Amino acid sequence: MINNITTMDLRPQLTVAKATPSVSSMSMPAILGFKTPVIGQKANIRVKKIKRGDNIIIPGEIDDDYVDIVEETDSGQYSPPNNSSGSSIITSPNLFITPPKTKTVKRKYLKNCYIIDYIQSPKPRCGLGTEAIKQLAEKAMFDNKAEGRIVTFSAPIVRESSPALFFYKLGFRFTDTDANEYMEECLRKKIPDIPAQIGMMYLPKNRLQKLLRYGELF
Repeated sequence: MINNITTMDLRPQLTVAKATPSVSSMSMPAILGFKTPVIGQKANIRVKKIKRGDNIIIPGEIDDDYVDIVEETDSGQYSPPNNSSGSSIITSPNLFITPPKTKTVKRKYLKNCYIIDYIQSPKPRCGLGTEAIKQLAEKAMFDNKAEGRIVTFSAPIVRESSPALFFYKLGFRFTDTDANEYMEECLRKKIPDIPAQIGMMYLPKNRLQKLLRYGELF
């Protein structure tokens, strides 16, 4: 499974104990065949940090603690010259320009968070991908700027299925509510091959705690 959008090595730093001879065995030959234990496999994951100053606008539905909601004024464009009257502004004897219309809109700007750019497990369905996401969740939770916020973008790659189901089962949700409803329907009906879903996903705070506790993912 690959999720590709835009590297962070989340593997814990393990210290391998090496055999050292004791005082009573200094004159004994080395043990034949001794090998340092091999560190276990892990999922390959790339992550980067998004800053509020990047001014990334989020469409769709997302928890309020993920965004700054800012009211901004949008100006309309000038209409072409016409011969209308009323609110039009006369700029020359035969030239009329309708003044631009303005409106106030609310935009959602993404706060500081981690974004998963890529994840791939050497073995499918063995828990390595889940463990990598869990470690990232722990890192994000203790980051006083990110405050546990994690986003990703579910996009299928050639000859590979969409990672949407993997992220959904871990608690991630689409910003498109229709996509979430469709995923729930597929899970209820136990559809084995859920069609590829494309879109932005995020990990709500209440599901972050469930992910860290493992047992309450579904």
